[in-house]
Amino acid sequence: MGDLSQVPPDFLKALGSLRRARCRPELHLNEIPAPARLAPFAVSLGAEILASGPLARAEGLGHGPSGIVIPEQTELATGRFILLHDPEGSDVWNGTFRIVTYIRAELEPDMGNDELVGSVAWTWLVEALQEHHAGYSNAGGTATRILSESYGTLAGRGDAIDIELRASWTPDSADVQEHLEAWSDMVCTFAGLPPLPEGVTPLPRVRRS
Repeated sequence: MGDLSQVPPDFLKALGSLRRARCRPELHLNEIPAPARLAPFAVSLGAEILASGPLARAEGLGHGPSGIVIPEQTELATGRFILLHDPEGSDVWNGTFRIVTYIRAELEPDMGNDELVGSVAWTWLVEALQEHHAGYSNAGGTATRILSESYGTLAGRGDAIDIELRASWTPDSADVQEHLEAWSDMVCTFAGLPPLPEGVTPLPRVRRS
């Protein structure tokens, strides 16, 4: 962020709390460019969960010698976590911080066709925040189901239904560690990963074709 002497102490505290967050090992979390116009100070994290799918041969693909077998990576879920800070505060946020999130994942057909899946996704968010004791206010969001139909040469892929959840809320302090941990659990839930006791390493999950 350049000269840290120009960064407010509360935002530095928030950044430190994000670094302390303990997220599940299946979640690949990286810092990505933050939006510049939403607040004077911001940090953005991108997340994805990948699973090894059917094996694919590299022959003719330019990825190695002919006949080498490599695992195909399937994206189970992706998301963004953005922390905004305005030292002057915001009447819309009702605070000086705001968390803005996005999660997208492909659903299994039986769940994707459920008309209540949007409300279920919102419930997952609320429960995750509660389970991590992440205090918040002024929460809002939208859940969207997206039907993708393939035609022509892609007809063999079959139809797919994705769920998108866009949500934002105001944390009750600059300590946002629990908020990032709650959100990361949400991404895992969207990916279809079951909750696990602490210290247990999950087996790789393969999405059905």
